Amino acid sequence: MKRLQFTPGRTLICGIVNVTPDSFSDGGKWDSTQAAVAHALELEAQGADMLDIGGESSRPGSAPVSLEEEGRRVIPVLEALAGRVKLPVSVDTCKPELAIMAVKAGADIINDITGFTDPAMLAAVAATGAGAIAMHMQGQPRTMQAAPIYKEVVGEVKAFLAARAAALAKAGVKDIMLDPGIGFGKTLEHNLALIARLGELRALGYPVFLGVSRKKFIGTLAGGEPHERLAGTIAACVAGAAAGADIIRVHDVTDCRRAMLVADAIRAAGR
Repeated sequence: MKRLQFTPGRTLICGIVNVTPDSFSDGGKWDSTQAAVAHALELEAQGADMLDIGGESSRPGSAPVSLEEEGRRVIPVLEALAGRVKLPVSVDTCKPELAIMAVKAGADIINDITGFTDPAMLAAVAATGAGAIAMHMQGQPRTMQAAPIYKEVVGEVKAFLAARAAALAKAGVKDIMLDPGIGFGKTLEHNLALIARLGELRALGYPVFLGVSRKKFIGTLAGGEPHERLAGTIAACVAGAAAGADIIRVHDVTDCRRAMLVADAIRAAGR
């Protein structure tokens, strides 16, 4: 099983492979096994440090898909990539059955947007020996953006992630990453506060995984449809890395990697 190698001062890049017809940015673009595999190999060639494969959209307003459908989308891609990519591969799922199937098919990490709050998901990731990305989300994708409310968003997200990390560690999971869940049950102000204060989450002692690529808050601030948000994505990634992110999840690997090489070098020179 492949593991991520973190180097102090270097921000890692996670390339997104959505095998879905309805993801907010690139739904339908890579929804065949052949297209998804070709895209994954392209992202590796562009310099990604890991890949994240998803077979169920979690965009605001999305509806869940069945285990059978999610497996039909994801498992053939994993099987086709096994032995062909040198990078760790994560699978974005909250279904324990699929998590187990995915690891058997070649996945190295399970990325759960529900933060492994389901005991069955916790047991599944522990049993497989895979790494884990625990994300915070208020509510469910279909309704999470209706009216998100927090008393103090950073403190509440930090407490949730601390509890999930402790539960994963107790279950025996060795490689744990924490994701504040930008855009998952958060307003613009919540998202900005979390990115600006990522250092408080990093203080928990686990790598911070940040997904901001092409998200709505960027469009709110700077305009543009999802495919027109690269500049805003890079700005959010640079700010997030400076604040404490260890790995950023992006659609545009080449441009984001180049931006982070420069940003990381400047940060290193200032130490």
